Amino acid sequence: MWVSFGPRNPLENRKKVASGAWGPWNSSNAYDVIQYTVDQGFEVQAWELGNELSGSGIGTTKVSAVQFAADMKELRSVIGVLYDGASLKPLVVAPDGFFDYGWFKQFLTAAGPGGVDVITRHIYNLGPGVSEDLESKILNPNYLNNEKKNFRTVRSLLQAVAPSTVAWVGEAGGAYNSGHHLVTDAFIFSFWYLDQLGMAASYGTKVYCRQSFIGGNYGLLNTTTFEPNPDFYSALLWNRLMGITVLAASFKGALYLRAYAHCQKNTTQGGVTILLINLSKLITYKVSTVLLTAPSKTSTRLEYHLTAANGDLHSQVMLLNGNALGVTLDRNIPTLTPVQVDSSTPISVAPLSIIFAQLPDASVQICGS
Repeated sequence: MWVSFGPRNPLENRKKVASGAWGPWNSSNAYDVIQYTVDQGFEVQAWELGNELSGSGIGTTKVSAVQFAADMKELRSVIGVLYDGASLKPLVVAPDGFFDYGWFKQFLTAAGPGGVDVITRHIYNLGPGVSEDLESKILNPNYLNNEKKNFRTVRSLLQAVAPSTVAWVGEAGGAYNSGHHLVTDAFIFSFWYLDQLGMAASYGTKVYCRQSFIGGNYGLLNTTTFEPNPDFYSALLWNRLMGITVLAASFKGALYLRAYAHCQKNTTQGGVTILLINLSKLITYKVSTVLLTAPSKTSTRLEYHLTAANGDLHSQVMLLNGNALGVTLDRNIPTLTPVQVDSSTPISVAPLSIIFAQLPDASVQICGS
């Protein structure tokens, strides 16, 4: 398991140098915290500085890109001292704020080659949790597509300015100010969440941190019962089925159907997993898979159909192949069992449903190594 810490004291002992702007970061508190983890032998893979101080910041609180780059050099120096002689040093991560092209470019340029290992950004593209139009945004493919621009721009910026730096989504809850009960903690949010995971992977974003595991109205667990919300199972299926190699998935004439494809996780036989998301309230899509690099053969396809209990998008119960998901009597995660289908038949994607379809015998060459 990866452990990454974000020192949430980026304003610790800073002095204001202008209205809303801040001077150099005082690293003494972070030094003590990092020293403690080293002394205790904790394996920390990354240290992150910042929380929504990039660009225009939050309100009048922000740090300039040039100053933040200097702060990162300070953090890099602290890590260099405390991990001196270590075979593997933690990653240096920043700024964990909202994406602003000009600020991010200036920051990466000022940080210099290798100045920051990972850039992180936040995504709350649905607006405030109190909004009454969250459902319409989640089910609107054109609205969802708006975030593609940011993923694409981040990738292009790194390629041009900092090719050794990778992109993470450091925090994403969709709707800020704690989400919206029975939307961001209900079945409907899996349309947004899984689409985000697929989109992020397709543009080379390496890590996607969900806000939150527990807490607010967008947690993966119910804050009262600790029962998994639907997105918990969506995340679990993604983790179990989707490998790290991203494949191209395309189709024509199906506006409300979203498709993503990856090599099957842990495959040695060239297996493929396809994620299909049907945002339509009326249309059932029939999807025939054409794997251009695979030989023609008849095999079994494994399908995981996800729907809302009683057809209620605001339900906090998810059905897998028609069966309600919930922890077992001994408080374990239930077995997630697919249905087996002849792979020569089309995949039937019902309205307002999500399908993971696994083709273990696809024999796609890039997935077999």
